[in-house]
This record gives sequence, C-alpha cells and structure tokens, in this order.
Amino acid sequence: MARSIRILYRSQKGTIRKNWNWGAINLDTPVIVTAAEFSPHFDGPFGGPKTLGRPLLGAANVYVTNVGPHGAGGEAGGVEFLLHVDWDSPLDVVVTITALEDIEVFEQA
Repeated sequence: MARSIRILYRSQKGTIRKNWNWGAINLDTPVIVTAAEFSPHFDGPFGGPKTLGRPLLGAANVYVTNVGPHGAGGEAGGVEFLLHVDWDSPLDVVVTITALEDIEVFEQA
C-alpha cells in the first residue's frame, strides 16, 4: 500500500540537497518524489483539504533528481534527493514523497 506525505519548502532556489526522515521508508522501499512551484494559502476554514494552497504551474522549472531511500541497521529511514528550482528568485515549492511496498528482490545485471 502506498503512503504519501507533502512538505512545503519556502524560498528555494538553485539545486538543493534534501533529506526527509520518515519511518515508512527503509533501504528497500521504492520512493517517488515529485515537486512543483506552490502558492500557499494558510487562511480559511478548517476541515478542508490537508494541503493548504495550490500548485502553481508557472514558467519556472521545478523538479527532483537522484532519489535515494535509506535506512538499514541503525540508520534512520528516509529519503535523500536533489531539488532543482531554476528561477532567478527564490520560490515556494511543494514536494510529495510517496513510499511504496518494499521491493521483493534485489538483483545484479
């Protein structure tokens, strides 16, 4: 079963190495990470969507590369990735991390 969390990173620019520790992830967990420019809206009534704002599909290139789950032995579970925000000024970015069920087999080719 897939599980997801969403993180708002404020004022991001360039290529930034990120790490998010989460118990749902270990070294054998396939992880999908997506990113988009974001327009937060913190006001309004409670009880609506969990996400307080909306993705803003503007002209900036916002994307993720080099996704690497971790967590084996005594190491905390989580994921590291590179967040790319190609724009002249800092932007707010929303990242969604989705953890899938652990892999069944690891093979070498």
